[in-house]
Amino acid sequence: MNGTFELLDYLIFGLYATVILGIGLWVSRDKKGKQKNAEDYFLASKSLPWWAVGASLIAANISAEQFIGMSGSGFALGLAIASYEWMAAITLLVVGKYFLPIFIEKGLYTIPEFIEKRYSTNLKTILAIFWIALFVFVNLTTVLFLGGKALDTIIGVGDGSILLNSIIGLGLFAAAYSLWGGLASVAWTDVIQVVILIFGGLLMTYFALANVTDSGSFIDGMKYVYEKAPERFSMILSKGEIIKPNGGDAWWDLPGLAVLIGGMWVANLYYWGFNQYIIQRTLAAKSLAEGQKGIVFAAFLKLIIPVIVVLPGIIAYVMNIDDSGVLTAASVDPGFIGAAGNFANDNAAPWLIKNFIPAGVKGLILAALAAAIVSSLASMLNSTSTIFTMDIYKSHFNKNASDAKMVSVGRITAVVALITAIIIAPQLGSLGQVFIFIQEYTGVVSPGILAVFLMGLFYKKATNNAAIWGAILSIPIAMYFKVAPKGWSDASIFVELPFMHQMGYTCIATLAIIAIISYIEGNQDDPKGINLTKKLFATNSTFNIGAFSVLLITVFLYAMFW
Repeated sequence: MNGTFELLDYLIFGLYATVILGIGLWVSRDKKGKQKNAEDYFLASKSLPWWAVGASLIAANISAEQFIGMSGSGFALGLAIASYEWMAAITLLVVGKYFLPIFIEKGLYTIPEFIEKRYSTNLKTILAIFWIALFVFVNLTTVLFLGGKALDTIIGVGDGSILLNSIIGLGLFAAAYSLWGGLASVAWTDVIQVVILIFGGLLMTYFALANVTDSGSFIDGMKYVYEKAPERFSMILSKGEIIKPNGGDAWWDLPGLAVLIGGMWVANLYYWGFNQYIIQRTLAAKSLAEGQKGIVFAAFLKLIIPVIVVLPGIIAYVMNIDDSGVLTAASVDPGFIGAAGNFANDNAAPWLIKNFIPAGVKGLILAALAAAIVSSLASMLNSTSTIFTMDIYKSHFNKNASDAKMVSVGRITAVVALITAIIIAPQLGSLGQVFIFIQEYTGVVSPGILAVFLMGLFYKKATNNAAIWGAILSIPIAMYFKVAPKGWSDASIFVELPFMHQMGYTCIATLAIIAIISYIEGNQDDPKGINLTKKLFATNSTFNIGAFSVLLITVFLYAMFW
């Protein structure tokens, strides 16, 4: 095994950093005689073509949470975790056909802005504050921590000695071009980032498979991995089918058919439909048609992402099991043993990169990892600044703010958010399966918010009071479902359900609350209700053919690995 990070690797990584910074700063420049206005900074002048929209969607999405966290879940759970990716492809099609036309028609800058136009300013402000807190204290900090941890493992010795330096470096790298150039810099560098990310990720998988057997053939390696752990390639899990390395039934993370017809739809619709740093790319498209084509392109890319972020985790698992096919403390590499003596699942991808990737290629793969991290950081910073500037500052502090003032406030907001996240990130410590952790606790708030949006989009009778009470009551409902599975109480009043079921039931309950309160308040069409027509949801042949192709491929994949 080769754990050395050599000069050639540093040179390749340095070249990557130089190219990204160069492109980002070049795009960031003010055009002669023209200063950036709010639309230029926050929505890239609404000029993005479909391929830039699609690439930027994937670059914003694939971060350390996926590159590190999902590989860790692949190590622990197997291919079943890929449902988050493959079902996301289907979700993107729903967003493109049914959500985006409404957002574009409303001329939105931000997702909270939709809440104001459909419900009220008060509800918009509440959700804007929530999203800013989520971006700063969860998303930014998690990505910084996981990215820093990965660099500490790959470049350093994994003892945390360069963790803080790595976190600061990643943060400054993302800020170097995104703060000045806004979404245009983020989106256009994302095009390069996603190419590096996918190419580097595929190389990592290739070399990992080539090291599985003595033949050095990646095909032989793939056969060996499947033969040694066929249960790791099951997409729809049954109870007891897979026991995680640290104990516990994997079914509780991915409960059978719920990944197809249950709570995963809540997680995916919330993330892809109403997440500012995701949907902002589509709002910046040249037109609705370009945005929809970009979404289809992203859906195709989503179908290959598990090869990059899940398969490496399965490969690492197989490399560390004993002759009887069991993962034990004796068989596993010491790099997978955490401080508490547990299996550190999220070390899968860093371990593969450090030990099995040749010099030169290692630098490229590190660049791919950095691309995943930096592009997401830049996206989150831009979205945080957009929401604060448009939904808090302009709405409540300076209604007549000039474009120049809003751009300045946006930049200051991003700096404050980044500094806060850098301070908090090193305190996170080991979170085990980070991807699952994030999904589970996002699942406390996402069902209620999703219900508010769905009713706002498609139920004209939904009232502002109903939406507010629905959002408020969704939290105790979600926490009720949390009690029994977490062992907080064994009283019979509490039910023990997988968190995916918890999300589904919480969303259904919240939808019912909004409908009931709206009925009590008069059961009349709300003045702010949206008029839905067939013309609004009409799509061109390019979108239709692409969407049908994505559906066919997804069905084939599930049929193959059922």
